[in-house]
Amino acid sequence: MTSVLLIYYSRGGHTAKITQAIAAHIRQQGHQCDVVQIGHVETIDWDKYDSVALGACVLYGSYDKSVFAFATQYQQQLASIPNSFFSVNVVARNPEKRVPENNKYLQKFIELSPWKPKDVKVIAGKVDYPSWRWYDRLMIQLIMKITHGPTDPKAVIDYTDWDDVKVYGEHLISLAK
Repeated sequence: MTSVLLIYYSRGGHTAKITQAIAAHIRQQGHQCDVVQIGHVETIDWDKYDSVALGACVLYGSYDKSVFAFATQYQQQLASIPNSFFSVNVVARNPEKRVPENNKYLQKFIELSPWKPKDVKVIAGKVDYPSWRWYDRLMIQLIMKITHGPTDPKAVIDYTDWDDVKVYGEHLISLAK
């Protein structure tokens, strides 16, 4: 049995939902999977895990500073076992932006993070204008207008490929072998 650790940062809850789906799939395959949210980390027994994945969402073109702080603090532990980083962003609604080399947000993480993940994944996120604060909604609408995305303030569009999320869970199990 493989033991996988999933660590994530979520602002609006969608990255948390993706992380929980990955964990559920890993468990359905008969493996152990623990989930830890950045900001709620007390202690981690790194030796009990066969692989680890860190996931985070993008807002306004970057990741929350707590993601970089975590990667800095735990870079040695992350690097000591098979590892992966997954980026959740709405620009990945376009299939070509799901390719790691074509996703500027993922590339920005790799460039700025002291931890260099051995494996990476891009997962398309969700547009949920009604649940966002008014200023976030306006800023994201502006960004979407520029990038030819949806701007309807009532739009809720989940671009996540949930089957691919399960495939990523399988991949995290295979990293440990």
